[in-house]
Amino acid sequence: MGSEMTSLVIGLWLLNALVDTGGQLAFKAAASQTPSTTTGFAHWRFMLARPWIWVGVACYVIEFVAWLAFLSLVPLSDGVLLGSINIVVIMLAGRLFFQEKLAPLRVAGIVLVSIGVAVVGLRG
Repeated sequence: MGSEMTSLVIGLWLLNALVDTGGQLAFKAAASQTPSTTTGFAHWRFMLARPWIWVGVACYVIEFVAWLAFLSLVPLSDGVLLGSINIVVIMLAGRLFFQEKLAPLRVAGIVLVSIGVAVVGLRG
């Protein structure tokens, strides 16, 4: 099949970005809900009791399957480059949901990664 971007490849790529981002956000939510007074094993026990941690685990299980399916359809070098869009989506989601800062260098990185993904995706 080569590296042509079929609707299945694009769908798996988008699913991978969606569930990877969902997993990262869920893990961040679980970690953010932990009281600052808990440390050590109590910290981990508290997080394991939160539903967000399990949402994150479920997202990563789905991502694992989607990533394998995606890599079965594209060359590894293209897949890894296209997968870097996840970094961009996660940074933007962190800004949106957790009010994390996007410094000028991070914004420049977002732009450069996005351009790289576009070049690889359009190359087809």
